[in-house]
Amino acid sequence: MDLKAFTQLVLPTQGRLFRLAKLFLRNREEAEDTLQDVLLKLWTNRQQLESYQSVEAFAVQMTRNLCLDKLKSKAYQTTRGEVELHELGEESVSPYQQTEFADSAALMRQLIDALPEPQKLILHLRDVEEYTFEEIEQVTGLTVNNIRVILARARKEVRTGYLKVNNYEAGH
Repeated sequence: MDLKAFTQLVLPTQGRLFRLAKLFLRNREEAEDTLQDVLLKLWTNRQQLESYQSVEAFAVQMTRNLCLDKLKSKAYQTTRGEVELHELGEESVSPYQQTEFADSAALMRQLIDALPEPQKLILHLRDVEEYTFEEIEQVTGLTVNNIRVILARARKEVRTGYLKVNNYEAGH
C-alpha cells in the first residue's frame, strides 16, 4: 500500500478512532496518543492492510485493544485525572441550564461507563459513530442479531438508570 492509498483508506477514519479512544480513556491527550500509536502501527504494517476486508474495522479493533490495554495498566489508573466538563458555548443558556446539562452529561457518561465492555462499544459505534450493523459485525465479529440484542440491552440499561436517578431526585 502506498502513501496515496493509505491516505484515502486510513486517514478519513481518524475522527472516529479518536472519539472511540476518548470514550474509553476519558482524556483528550491519552486519546490523541492512542490514535497516534494506531496510525503509526497501521503505517508500519501498511503492506498487510490489503489482506483485510475492512481496514476501518481493523483500525477500530486496534484502537479498542490499545485503549483496554491502557486502562488495565497501573500507570494509567494512577495518573488518570478527573473528566473535565465541556463549556457550552451558547450565550443564551442560563447558568442553571448549563449546570443541568453538565449534570445530565456526567450522569450519562457514568451510566455508559458502568456498562459491560461489549455493550459500551456497540452503543458507541451505533449511536455515536453511526456505524451500520454490518460494519459493527465486522468490528466485533458478532452476528447482527447479537448486536441488536446487546444494543437494546445497553440502551435499556442506560435509560433505566437515567430515569431511576431523575425520578429519585424529583421525589417520585
